[in-house]
Amino acid sequence: MPATLSSHILDTHLGTPAAAVALTLHRISDSGDATLLANGVTNDDGRVTPDSWEFDSSLDSDESHLSNGRYTVTFDTQTYFDAQQLAVFYPQVIIDFVVRDDSHYHIPLLLSAHGYSTYRGS
Repeated sequence: MPATLSSHILDTHLGTPAAAVALTLHRISDSGDATLLANGVTNDDGRVTPDSWEFDSSLDSDESHLSNGRYTVTFDTQTYFDAQQLAVFYPQVIIDFVVRDDSHYHIPLLLSAHGYSTYRGS
């Protein structure tokens, strides 16, 4: 079974989950080229679950899951904070990470208009 990916975003400015944040998932090749794998949007609880990613239908079956390798997940923070009429310092947050096994990978993001923090969750 391939690795799975989820994320949870908490808006530390408002003290609430960050709903309706768009995410993109890319696989990074050894040469540094990025291939778009999937898109996601956080739900009302600020979460993207493994089942809610929309994988690109043009990919072959080997590319439509997380095998060992390097990936990036990009959070569209500009659009999220524009909706709140807040100036944002980081228009996007890009987390570059490595999948090393078939376990579950969880990427939490603590977010404000002027900063962010992340870690590997469980």
